[in-house]
Amino acid sequence: MEKRPLIMTVKEVAKYLRMSEMSVYRMCKQGAIPAYKMGKVWRFKKDEIEQWFSQKTNNYK
Repeated sequence: MEKRPLIMTVKEVAKYLRMSEMSVYRMCKQGAIPAYKMGKVWRFKKDEIEQWFSQKTNNYK
């Protein structure tokens, strides 16, 4: 089982969600994904991304 850090970067979130980094940046700016800006970089809490993704995918069942 692959371990993911508790705090993820844009690159890690993009890989996890299988989408482009630019799409992740766009979603951050729109407030469409749970993210935190620390200085000039975006950071994500792993548990919040998993919860957000679970909620989004539950809408399509």
